[in-house]
Amino acid sequence: MPKLWNDSIATHRHAVREAILDATAALVAERGLTGITMAEVAHRAGVGRATLYKYFADVDSTLAAWHQRQVAGHLQQLSEIWERTHRIDDVLEAYAFICHEHPPTEAAQSLHRSEQVSHAREHLISFVAERLGEVRVDVPPKELATYCVHALQAAGAVPSKAAVRRLVMVTLDGLRSEPRG
Repeated sequence: MPKLWNDSIATHRHAVREAILDATAALVAERGLTGITMAEVAHRAGVGRATLYKYFADVDSTLAAWHQRQVAGHLQQLSEIWERTHRIDDVLEAYAFICHEHPPTEAAQSLHRSEQVSHAREHLISFVAERLGEVRVDVPPKELATYCVHALQAAGAVPSKAAVRRLVMVTLDGLRSEPRG
């Protein structure tokens, strides 16, 4: 019986946390990162402010948790693409489109500096490196993966899906070109 009770509490807490993060996501979509208050998050999530403060200390911690969930979802999406196709080209194109759909803003830059995002970026680089294999003998896979991740982040600044695809092709060409000399 106690295990069922603990599972119920854990399930409830998870549901409340997810509702808070969903509310945060909706408010970010409507107002951007700087136009959110704890009162609005609580209202949108359907919880009291006191309950909200049990989960998050302030707007910044709410935004950080929401962003961490977004990043984890993107990593999961890339993993699923790999499992489905086993093609690094597909993974890199999907990453470029994620970057294109979430262009960097000044406010977003602060979220991207967090330790969790740095850890996720390292995870992404390792994920790509492991799947690259030996495409070039002159550059280690981890360096190539770092090149890919950073090059494809530029997709956030290009104007169209066609431009994203061109950027992916240029990046892939860089992976596969033969060393000079």
